[in-house]
Amino acid sequence: MSDLDAIADYIALENPAAASELVRRVLGHVGQLADHPESGSWPRELGRSRYRQIVEPPCRIFYRHDGHKVFILHVMRAERLLRLELLASRSKSARK
Repeated sequence: MSDLDAIADYIALENPAAASELVRRVLGHVGQLADHPESGSWPRELGRSRYRQIVEPPCRIFYRHDGHKVFILHVMRAERLLRLELLASRSKSARK
């Protein structure tokens, strides 16, 4: 999850403890998806699509569930605009 690393690195410039805590919270949420893949919400930009999100401020974690596996597709800062083509391209890569 290099996207999460980049966000944490930026936060760590000012507050390393906050960056570590953010990573811990995000990984905790992601770990719960194995047992609760439907727990995320649908991104408002996409409606009821195959993509879901978990929000852990300041991050949005996008994923999809194919019935057997959960694929983490993208982590981004919550205030940024979502580009559907980014999720689609990462979703194709996750199938390989």
